Amino acid sequence: MPLYKLEQFDPNYRETFGGDDVKGLELYTEGGVRVGTVADALVDQNGRFRYLVIDTSVDSLHKKILLPIGLSRINYPAKRVYVDGLSKQQVENLVEYREDTIVDEQYEESVRSVFRSPTSNVIYDRETYSYQKEPTLYDLNEQYHQTLRLYEERLIASKHRIKTGEVAVSKHVETETAHVSVPIQKERVVIERVPSTAAGTVVDPNEAKFQDGQVARIEVYEETPDIHKEAFVREEVRVRKVVDRDTVEAQDTIRREELDINTAGELHVSDTRTEG
Repeated sequence: MPLYKLEQFDPNYRETFGGDDVKGLELYTEGGVRVGTVADALVDQNGRFRYLVIDTSVDSLHKKILLPIGLSRINYPAKRVYVDGLSKQQVENLVEYREDTIVDEQYEESVRSVFRSPTSNVIYDRETYSYQKEPTLYDLNEQYHQTLRLYEERLIASKHRIKTGEVAVSKHVETETAHVSVPIQKERVVIERVPSTAAGTVVDPNEAKFQDGQVARIEVYEETPDIHKEAFVREEVRVRKVVDRDTVEAQDTIRREELDINTAGELHVSDTRTEG
């Protein structure tokens, strides 16, 4: 797995750490003995700290070495890095780190072999080895260590329902004057007096009967209109709602952080991307 210096991985790593910089922090043992200064740090392709580059100063012995990150405790407020012991013998046994050093699997194993506990049951196999097999050397305590992360922006499309209005359907009564015509019949009595054909004819006194009280009765009728109101169903109104579908197109400018890797010297660096 390729390793990168901080500025190779992220030129703006100080902003990522909120202004904190591990470079220049002094290295002390837990007992308070100063044993060197942090010159740089190496991170993997995921931005996780793997080694601190230490400019050691142990009993007049000066050289740069790699210290597995799990053995350190970074205290930014105190501007110090604490290590669980770093003996002169360990510094002497470590391969010196130079700016043009190629940190490959063989180099890393030479560093691990110096710090690995005698009781460790790890058997190194280049094909199967991973940092997770030795948590004491590489586990990161998020309180003391940090991971560089590359960010990108994405457009997230979602939808929610909002009330745009409402429709109220009711009914009311309107009045108007209606006119209707009904033909009716009325009976009336017409009395006509016409000259008799027997006018001037002498009637036998015995045949002429004069009497009072003779009445002719005729019934007279007329029609009267019968007008009333009845209610009828005129029409039905059905109220329903339908869903109209539409596609809304949106665009915006999004940003993505990419890796800038600068190397010095004739280094062969491979960048392996882990999809996640």
